[in-house]
Amino acid sequence: QGGLNQVRQAQTHFLDRPDSLFSFASMAFVTKNDTGMKTVVKGFLTGGTQAFLTYPTEYVKTQLQLQSKTNPEYSGMIDCFSKTWKEHGLKGLYRGAGVRIIGAGFQQMFRWGAYTNLVNMVGRDEKTGKLSPAMNVVCGMGAGICEAVCAVTPVETVKTRVTDDQRRNTGKYKGSGDAIVKILKSEGPLGLYRGAFPTILKQGTNQAVRMPLQVQIFTLISLGDETKKQNPIYNGGAGFLAGCGSVILTQPQDCVKSRMQGEAAKEMYKGTVDCAMQMLKNEGPASFFSGAIPRMVQVGMTSGISFALFPVISKLLNQVM
Repeated sequence: QGGLNQVRQAQTHFLDRPDSLFSFASMAFVTKNDTGMKTVVKGFLTGGTQAFLTYPTEYVKTQLQLQSKTNPEYSGMIDCFSKTWKEHGLKGLYRGAGVRIIGAGFQQMFRWGAYTNLVNMVGRDEKTGKLSPAMNVVCGMGAGICEAVCAVTPVETVKTRVTDDQRRNTGKYKGSGDAIVKILKSEGPLGLYRGAFPTILKQGTNQAVRMPLQVQIFTLISLGDETKKQNPIYNGGAGFLAGCGSVILTQPQDCVKSRMQGEAAKEMYKGTVDCAMQMLKNEGPASFFSGAIPRMVQVGMTSGISFALFPVISKLLNQVM
């Protein structure tokens, strides 16, 4: 009875203040103390853990995006998963995972490092110390651009080349490390930055949408209860829904990025715009949403896990750092 009364009181408080949904707020668990090296370590541990847990969905998503739409090798997520498992086992589903797991650590290191430092350095209102929704979008976009340039583009290029190599059964690369060496040798450092422009667009949009959306969803599902700010379940649930929502706006960029980073891209496309035009001309608008469902599952999972893990890891590290 007491618990029910608390819920009713929270609902009444939330409904009496509809402005609270769009009030000044940053991540529920980001405080003024979250700056510098501590945030970098938290981000790296968060990214590496969630990448390991969700990599098979990333692998399946990439395979569906790379296959021909006129003569597809897989009929969908389950078919791709089962065929890969049958032909290559669990190891096949983790093809290219090494660079992705390490890269995801660096990716979220740059993401959370950029976001928390932008929030605390330029984002918060000088008088109230709070973050407006508009500045939350700006800080999120800054975090997305930072991670795209510093980590996502080279990591995604290597991962896509290795998985594409397995799909084509060409045996060009022995693994992620071998792929990095060969790409650098044959194409130079710029070879790792193929598809950089759509990647920057995708990641900037991703975080510009995902960061503020997570805040609003968290506010809704927690009914404005301040005691739930560090709760991993509420943060993870809000992160999952925010991740799914961001896919809708970024799937076209992700599809173009995957094509540009494929093994045959340098022979097929003159650049990002040419790649997009060829996709539209030869395969139609639907080609820009290939792999949308597995990506929604994958992004939702990674976002949910990240938003759930970050406050937990923060709490643990705060005890030793």
